[in-house]
Amino acid sequence: MGLITGLLTFPLAPLRGSRWVLDQVIAQAERETYDPAPVRAELAALERALLEGRIDEAEFDAREDELLDRLEWLEVRRRELPDPG
Repeated sequence: MGLITGLLTFPLAPLRGSRWVLDQVIAQAERETYDPAPVRAELAALERALLEGRIDEAEFDAREDELLDRLEWLEVRRRELPDPG
């Protein structure tokens, strides 16, 4: 950016800064939204419930299939996210 262009566009600097901050907030929200850790925790809790006898095998299988499908979907989405660096 040349000196004259920099001087003429200087009043827009706060807008560019705000845009950058907004992009960073959106990127972080997407990383948290597509984080597979909560699904893995649900899978562990589901297995504990089965081992403790709070749910039966059929309920475990049905819920496990849902969670594994969700985990797979999240992993695919996370790979599609832009690199935070």
